[in-house]
Amino acid sequence: MAQRTQSLDHVLVVTPTYNEADNIESIIGRLRAACPHAYSLIADDASPDGTGAIADRMAAQDDHIFVMHRAGKAGLAAAYLAGFDWGLERGFDVLVEMDADGSHQPELLPSMLQAMRDHDLDMVKGSRWMRGGSTDQTKSREMLSRLANIWIQVAMDIPVRDATGGFNAFRASILREINLDDVASVGYTFQVDMTRRVIDAGGTVGEVPIYFPDREFGESKMSGSIIKEALIRTGKWGVQKRTAQVKELGRKAAANFQKFDSRGE
Repeated sequence: MAQRTQSLDHVLVVTPTYNEADNIESIIGRLRAACPHAYSLIADDASPDGTGAIADRMAAQDDHIFVMHRAGKAGLAAAYLAGFDWGLERGFDVLVEMDADGSHQPELLPSMLQAMRDHDLDMVKGSRWMRGGSTDQTKSREMLSRLANIWIQVAMDIPVRDATGGFNAFRASILREINLDDVASVGYTFQVDMTRRVIDAGGTVGEVPIYFPDREFGESKMSGSIIKEALIRTGKWGVQKRTAQVKELGRKAAANFQKFDSRGE
């Protein structure tokens, strides 16, 4: 198990952006009001709609806001990983994933951070699908998400209700235990990958119920290629995990038989 960070006071919220000019000011303003002590890192992928310029203006007016300008559209996962590296290099205790489209409610972040403290957790996930969680997504999107999480639980045996959820808080200490350079997932599979890596590193994962509204402005980044990647990768990880479990059972059975045999001689 990772050596846990003692302090949880130095919090960095990473928010990737691509064409979020209509959303970024509102969502970061709400974050600053909900968690005045937290810092914000906006990781902009050279948005052609001027999101980066808006972020720069905000940063010039608030010393708790920083902007990372990236060369081009490289995806959500790459932006989060770059943000994690940035935060770890600067000694933050907790790093948080929060999207820019308003579906992640900044007002719920204090309860996630409190759960991390109260239950000594390495990762806290905002969950739509546990008791108290809710969403106003379209029925088709809700059904897709619920089926995806059922599939992940069956295939991978991950003990969380909302493995695909992207509103997540991590202790810096557990992120240092994970080889972030080895994370190749993109799209929403990234959230599943990070959750399984925390568990595999011996970390503890908890969930807090959240309300997850659909985005008000802009276009969803969900696509058929993202869904295809999720099915392929989670299936592969599930096979790997089940194979390892079978091998471990075989090893224990062989050891027990050898012990029994030696007693019978």
